[in-house]
Amino acid sequence: MRTSYDCIIIGAGISGAAIAYELSKKGYQTLNLDQLTAAGLGSTSNTCAIIRTHYSTLEGTAIAYDSWFDWDRWDAYIGISDEKGYARFNQTGLINIYHQRKIPEKHMKFHDALGIPYEIWNREKLLNRMPHFVDDSFYPPRRPEDPRFHDLPEKKIDDTILYYPNDGYINDPVLSVHNIQRAAEAHGAVFLFNAKVVSIRSDENGVMGVNLKDGSRIDAPILVNAAGPHSAGINQMAGVAHKMNIKTRPLRHEVHFVPSPETFSYDRKGMVVGDGDLGGYHRPETGNLVLVGSEDPACDEKDWVDDPDQFNRDVTLAQYQAQTYRLAKRIPELRIPNKPKGIADLYDVSDDWIPIYDRSDLKGFYLAIGTSGNQYKNGPAIGRLMAELIHASENGHDHDAEPLQIRLRHVDIALNMGIFSRNREIIQGSTFSVLG
Repeated sequence: MRTSYDCIIIGAGISGAAIAYELSKKGYQTLNLDQLTAAGLGSTSNTCAIIRTHYSTLEGTAIAYDSWFDWDRWDAYIGISDEKGYARFNQTGLINIYHQRKIPEKHMKFHDALGIPYEIWNREKLLNRMPHFVDDSFYPPRRPEDPRFHDLPEKKIDDTILYYPNDGYINDPVLSVHNIQRAAEAHGAVFLFNAKVVSIRSDENGVMGVNLKDGSRIDAPILVNAAGPHSAGINQMAGVAHKMNIKTRPLRHEVHFVPSPETFSYDRKGMVVGDGDLGGYHRPETGNLVLVGSEDPACDEKDWVDDPDQFNRDVTLAQYQAQTYRLAKRIPELRIPNKPKGIADLYDVSDDWIPIYDRSDLKGFYLAIGTSGNQYKNGPAIGRLMAELIHASENGHDHDAEPLQIRLRHVDIALNMGIFSRNREIIQGSTFSVLG
């Protein structure tokens, strides 16, 4: 194998693979390094893979919509055939149930500005489409061990419910990354697995390369941190962590699976549902199951992890009950098996849950981090944004002094990349949750 490349990308999840794809199309000789055995097997493998466009910032909404066009025409985005076939976008539509009007007003404003379709539903229309729901309000979300959990509802949910017809989910996120890997390889990109980075070499002129656990030494003047939950450790290796105003750290999260209600088939009629009133979300899952996730309500203690290689990968009964019992308030006939079934994995979370797409204080070292939990859907746009940022910076542009303005491929907006800066102030308009 070669020992020198134009660019090394640490990580082969959705972000790392997409960055390799876009840089390789620009003529860069790229190498993705991943300590796992194949692309997309880290936190990407356990993403809920929901494709949605509602975010707490205009810029976040814009890159989500820009990526939507690629998911919608996935074969055209990939551009080649894959021996494993293509990942599939299930465009089920998405409904958002809110507990306060100011949030849908923000989402509507951003969608109007960008021309993204949506509909305003009321409770009656919601129940016509999802007849197994009840329209009671249970806000604020509580845990089953809280005596107030069993209080009878006194109000109804907000009568402003937003429906997004474009939205849905990807059936196989690992396959989607394999598709991008094959597309990148067609342009000369190289992927190396079972390759753990143990140190980063640099001098006064910037990045020099990396050393691997097996003793290998690989040189490159450009290095991209797309390491997901390992991003904070990679920043420590590079000596840049203390120079960033916004930090990242891994957060353990669980999602669970329960059978579809007997009177409503999620396989045939299910949608993606964001339920801010209950502090959770759910969507159809293969096998006529319902995938149940959390929107990080205040009642759920956050499970921060010190070592992303050492954490509890088993779902817990307490969190299984918290998430499924809350959903059972909305779906009284929900069937909840006694034995938990689900997955536990890590998010890579920034201080304000907004990602960092930026350069760093070390010349040649770039950041595509703080992404887990809400950025899988933005993979195609992330690849393009980072490739433009890297190419401009390597050709003399001072992104810190003059944040790059990038025209998106599918959406008519000049995106100010400064919002994703490592040195920004915390964005107070964020949800400070998986919603981003």
